[in-house]
Amino acid sequence: MPDGATSPSLLFSQYRLRGVTFPNRIVIAPMQMYMSGPDGIATDWHFQHLGKYAVGGAGTVMTEALMVDPIGRNTYGDLGIWSDAHVAPLARIARFVQSCGSLAAAQLHHCGPKASRQRPWEGLGPLGEAEAARGEPPWQPVSSTATPTVDGWHRPHRLTPAEIADLVRAYGAGAGRAAEAGFDVLDIHAAHGYLLHSFLSPVNNDRDDRYGGDFAGRTRIVLEIAEELRLHWPEDKPLFFRLSCVDWRADLDTRNDGWKIEDSIALARELSARGVDVIDCSSGGIRAPNSGMDYIYKRQPVKKGHQVPYADAIRREAGVPTMAVGAIVDGPQAERILQEGKADLICIGRQALYDPHWPLHAARELGIDPKWEKWPPSYGWWLELRDRVGLAD
Repeated sequence: MPDGATSPSLLFSQYRLRGVTFPNRIVIAPMQMYMSGPDGIATDWHFQHLGKYAVGGAGTVMTEALMVDPIGRNTYGDLGIWSDAHVAPLARIARFVQSCGSLAAAQLHHCGPKASRQRPWEGLGPLGEAEAARGEPPWQPVSSTATPTVDGWHRPHRLTPAEIADLVRAYGAGAGRAAEAGFDVLDIHAAHGYLLHSFLSPVNNDRDDRYGGDFAGRTRIVLEIAEELRLHWPEDKPLFFRLSCVDWRADLDTRNDGWKIEDSIALARELSARGVDVIDCSSGGIRAPNSGMDYIYKRQPVKKGHQVPYADAIRREAGVPTMAVGAIVDGPQAERILQEGKADLICIGRQALYDPHWPLHAARELGIDPKWEKWPPSYGWWLELRDRVGLAD
C-alpha cells in the first residue's frame, strides 16, 4: 500500500458499471500499432499483442482505435470496424481476453483531419508520391473545417450536415459490430485533434451552421453520436468517452478561447444524461501534428500523473465516473489516485508496452500478491521457485 493508506487496495478491487463487473481498476489503454493491412482486419499479431495484457493481469484490455470509416484511418495500418468482415477476428481476440478473466473493450475512432498519413516510423507526415508509388495513395481527409490541421498537410473536406448524419450512423453501426464481437466495454475517441475534437474545440471549429458557433453547436455531433450508440450498444454494457479535457495550446496562454476544463465538465454532464458512464480524461492535440503530447510539452511539463487533475475535476464537478491516464507508472501511484478519490479507473499505456505484466508487478509492489496467486498457474510456480532459491528482488 502507498504511504499513509489504511484501507484495502482499490486498484485491485472490483468495480461495477451497469451489468458489468470490472475484476480490477486497471485498463490497458488503446494504443495504435499500425500493423494492419489496408483492409483493417485484425491479425495474429494483434491477437498476441492484446492477449498478453490479459495474461498479465489487467482487469480490462482495450483494442487500439477501430476506425468506423476507411476515410477516417490515420494510416494504412489502422484497424477497422467499418464492415462485417472485421467482426470475426475481433471476436477471437475478445474471447481470449475474457478467457483469462479480463474484460474486453473496444475503442471506436475517426481521425478526421489527421487522416491520410505515414506510419510513425515513416515520419507521420501526409501521404505523398512515394507512398502512392508503393500502393498507398493519399486520400482527402474530412473535418469540421476545410483548414488543414498543420501547414502542408492535406486540405480536409468540410463535412456537410448530411455527411455528418451519415457519420453518426457509422458510429452506431460500429457499436453494433463491437457488440456482435462480444466486447464488454465501448470507448469513443473524441480527443487529440481528431475528428470529434475538431468539432468541439473553438480553436478549430469555424462553422456557422448548427454544428458550430457556441458550446451547444460545437458539441452537437458528439451528443448525437452518444444517442446513436445507445441504440446499438447493449443497455447493460458501459460506454466511455475519451476527451481532451483542455486544449493546452501554447498560443492560448494569454487568451481564453480554447476548449477548457469547464467545457469538459459541462459536456460530461450532457454525455452522462445520454447514457455515457465514464469520461476517459486526456488533453491537448488540437492543430498539432501528433497526439495530445505536442502542446502539453510547451504549456504543461509532463510529469507523473499530469492529467489526473482533469479526471479529478470532472469526477467532482460533473458527478461522472472518470478514468485517469498519462504518466501513471507504478502501483503505489495508481493506488494513491484511487484512494484520494481522483478517478475510478486507471489507464496504463506506455508502461504496459514496457512491462506487459505491469498489473502483477503493481500487486507485488502493494504487498497484496505475496504468494503469486494472481499469476497464471503456469507462470506462478516458476516464480515461487525463483523466490525459494533466493533470486527474488
